[in-house]
Amino acid sequence: MTGVLVDTSVWIPYFRGGSDGKKAADALDYLLSGDEAIVNDVILSELLPFMNVRGETECAEALLALPSPALEIDWPDIRALQETCLRSGINKVGLPDLIIAQQAIRLGIPLFSLDRHFTLMSRHVNLVLWPGTQK
Repeated sequence: MTGVLVDTSVWIPYFRGGSDGKKAADALDYLLSGDEAIVNDVILSELLPFMNVRGETECAEALLALPSPALEIDWPDIRALQETCLRSGINKVGLPDLIIAQQAIRLGIPLFSLDRHFTLMSRHVNLVLWPGTQK
């Protein structure tokens, strides 16, 4: 699979609009225009309930139309990733972020995120961050 896995931390400011997330929104627009944006079930599960409750069905439908590779969770790999994070001083990384990182690594695709956990993880594991990601 090719493309860029786009994390929840990018989608939220994108849908909110405003000047705070302008740089990330421009980068995401670039990915969307090139049909390169990818989501997964974790990201969809973090976003869609809020969109549906708020009646943002058009945005929800747009997200559901994006490519979404199947998750193949390798629990020993998740635990190893968590141990690497803890040994490296990266604390409080939630299970959803570990799953997202694992999938990007497994598929060999970059991750676009504004979450600092991923930036820190990329220094210790084979997680490639997309150039629009904060460093």
